[in-house]
Amino acid sequence: MSKWLLAVIIVVPFIELWGIFQVGSWIGGWNTFFILIVMALAGAYLAKAEGRKVWGEAQRQMQAGQIPGQSLLDGLCVLAGGLLLLIPGFLSDIVGITLLIPGTRAYYRQIMLHWIEKRIRNGNFRIGRF
Repeated sequence: MSKWLLAVIIVVPFIELWGIFQVGSWIGGWNTFFILIVMALAGAYLAKAEGRKVWGEAQRQMQAGQIPGQSLLDGLCVLAGGLLLLIPGFLSDIVGITLLIPGTRAYYRQIMLHWIEKRIRNGNFRIGRF
């Protein structure tokens, strides 16, 4: 697992920089800069709005005596999407926005649910302090 994490930490910034330089060479440096700023601001607004929706849904489920499992996964998606939008780059912005849009968030939620179920079946899922 640590090898994959190290590869991601090294490879993703290079891909992001390459993408920024490519777009900058196509449309100009200032235009690229403004697009990245607008994406970050729009993402912050969308993350705040979707975060409030997810939080409200989780509260409604808890008041009804239900476990807010889907809302918790949605909350993780919104958090990850908001964090990705803070990273300058087009790849992270695309993934971040798809994590914030409710229609595409369902796809990520299924991936996370499958990953959690697999870890529980293997006995590798722990909740608590590390």
